[in-house]
Amino acid sequence: MRPAVYDAGVLVAADRNVRAVWAEHRVRLEAGIVPVVPAPVVAQVSRSAAQVQLRRLLRGCEITALTGEAAHAAGHLLGRAGVSDVVDAVVADTAARLHADVVTGDHDDIARLLDAAGADVHIIDL
Repeated sequence: MRPAVYDAGVLVAADRNVRAVWAEHRVRLEAGIVPVVPAPVVAQVSRSAAQVQLRRLLRGCEITALTGEAAHAAGHLLGRAGVSDVVDAVVADTAARLHADVVTGDHDDIARLLDAAGADVHIIDL
């Protein structure tokens, strides 16, 4: 099993207690794989302190900061791919840099961004 980057769809599904997402997350953790979640993804889905399941999932993840370099890389990906979702671009850039799979509910845009990045990573659909 390869490293994984989670997009917002994973966090929303975990917050809604979707069992399949929790099962896959557990398999990763038991295999010693700590999923990566870029900080903008957290910002996109975090709405209140009452999101207990979201916070539970994030305790088992590495939340990465958006550096200036990564922000520029995501912007370049947006231009090359012709899409506009900044958070998706950050997810794709993070996955490309880490050679990690992307777990997503937004296959088409992520695929366009990964293609624009020339990344050889897999997309795992929710």
